[in-house]
Amino acid sequence: MYSRAYLHIPFCLKKCAYCSFFSQSSSSATIATYVELLCQEIRIASLEDETETLRSIYLGGGTPSLLAPEQLQQIMATLRQHLPVAGDAEITLEVNPGTVNASSLREFRSSGINRLSLGVQSFDDRNLAALGRIHTVQQAGQAYEAARCSGFDNISIDLMYGLPGQQLAQWHQELVQAIRLAPEHLSVYGLTLEEGTVLYERYGHSNSELPDQDLAAEMYELTGELLGGAGFEQYEFSNYARTGFRSDHNCGYWQRDGYLGLGAGAHSFRRQQYGIRWSNVADLAKYAATLATGTLPRCDREVLTCKDAMAEFLFLGLRMLAGVSMERFRNEFGLSMQQVYGQEIGRLEQQGLLCRQGDLLALTLRGRLLSNQVLSCFVS
Repeated sequence: MYSRAYLHIPFCLKKCAYCSFFSQSSSSATIATYVELLCQEIRIASLEDETETLRSIYLGGGTPSLLAPEQLQQIMATLRQHLPVAGDAEITLEVNPGTVNASSLREFRSSGINRLSLGVQSFDDRNLAALGRIHTVQQAGQAYEAARCSGFDNISIDLMYGLPGQQLAQWHQELVQAIRLAPEHLSVYGLTLEEGTVLYERYGHSNSELPDQDLAAEMYELTGELLGGAGFEQYEFSNYARTGFRSDHNCGYWQRDGYLGLGAGAHSFRRQQYGIRWSNVADLAKYAATLATGTLPRCDREVLTCKDAMAEFLFLGLRMLAGVSMERFRNEFGLSMQQVYGQEIGRLEQQGLLCRQGDLLALTLRGRLLSNQVLSCFVS
């Protein structure tokens, strides 16, 4: 069963230097063809999959804001016609500031989009150039103001820290600029070097220009302090929200809600027994050819075992600052968390990396700073 949908739009004007997601350059004809294929996949999936009422829909990429407003309207109309969508569903569109204007944003809003994820990434033009972004700081501010004027009252901003040559004072200033805009939500990520990206080729074998672990940790702690002081609640490793504006869609991922991935390269998770995961082919020609036969373009199917699902429960759920419920674990798996992971939990508690608060088990601040090592303890 699914309660959420993710739609992948795999087109960009230019691939960012840090991005490892499936995307490629586009033309208006290519995008138009893809929109038709995506709508066809929605129709086929609605016949083959049993779907709950969708609580959230997320259009990501790539650069979904490259879609013409009428193309987005076509996709949304097809979704609503063939899949049950809650009247108050959170519907998010990822937006590159260099691809929108007041007119397109107004039309996106009228098509039913009620949340924007604005990919600012940095408030420093030098950093934007190093990241391969196509927009400037000025364009980011203009896109934000245009979104407000277009009726968007739920805007999230993406920012990255730990960039080449970045110092703590510079990061402090970027956070101040973000706070001044007064978005409802901020997603703040440390730069990671993914194989196959420009930045990996540049820094993957020698990261002397990147902030070291201690500086990156200071940046992370400063983020929590400044955003907390400005009225943002940190509710997940990288996410901060004003009251009532958590990302419902992303919370669904961390709580292992079922989600239907649509589009080339999209991933899905079905809540059936312990769970089933698969992806769509990340190749436009194969995607089109498979749909032409009336078949869904799915591959890499994985049926999770009880052990897999228990590990996921922890390494996804512990991303939330509130932590994971020990009672819910027992109800879902028929065993206590102590029975399954008692030794690991005890050791991590002694090291000051995990703490218990009533029914909840959560990471400490130190645990979050060392999260890769902590979460790996539950995967074997």
